[in-house]
Order: sequence, then C-alpha cells, then structure tokens
Amino acid sequence: MPNFKNNRTAEDLRREIAAIVRELKDPRVRETLITVMRVETASDLSYAKVFVSSMQGLDGAKTAVEGLKSASGFIRRELSARLHIRKSPELKFIADDSVRESIEMFEKLKKSGKKETDDDEN
Repeated sequence: MPNFKNNRTAEDLRREIAAIVRELKDPRVRETLITVMRVETASDLSYAKVFVSSMQGLDGAKTAVEGLKSASGFIRRELSARLHIRKSPELKFIADDSVRESIEMFEKLKKSGKKETDDDEN
C-alpha cells in the first residue's frame, strides 16, 4: 500500500529545497543551472536522497553536489523552519543526468516528427 504522507512530504521537500538552492551564494551552486529532480525519503522521514541535475551535464551536477553538501546544514535548518517539522531529514545529494537525457530525447522526437511530416508530404 502506498504511503501518501511520505509522497506528499517528499514533494514538499523537493519544492522547498529548490527554493532554498536558488538563495544559496556558493559559486559551485550559483554558477551551474541546477534542478532538483526528485526526493526519495525513508519510511520514517529521517533520511532523504535529493537527486540534482544540471544543464551543463553530469560534471556540472557533481560540482553543484559538492556545494550542496557543504550547505546541507543550512538547508536542513531552513527546511525545518519553512515546513514546520520538528526534525528535518538528513540530506544526501546525488548527481543525476536526467535533464541532459530529456533534452536529447526531446531533440530525437522533434527530428523524428519532422521526418514523418516530410514523408507525409511526399
């Protein structure tokens, strides 16, 4: 049976972490355009994996993860204050390449759609 409270909390964490990341002043985070893709939480909400992707690819995401790890204490404190939770989860940031993959997939779909319309015209 799915645990809807965990899913709601994970989505709330994702939204708030994305907002907090925009406010960080660390150049490793600020200079790379990063996106918080998803958050997976433990069943007791004591631990959360935060998947981060970058427009610059996996290397940019890894650089941003280093900056996020150093700011994890600040991010946890802000999460606790913004979400009004007694104990914010321990955060583990993981570099993800899904933004780059989705852009490549979109380009392939766009090209295949263009080929199909060219074939239909002939």
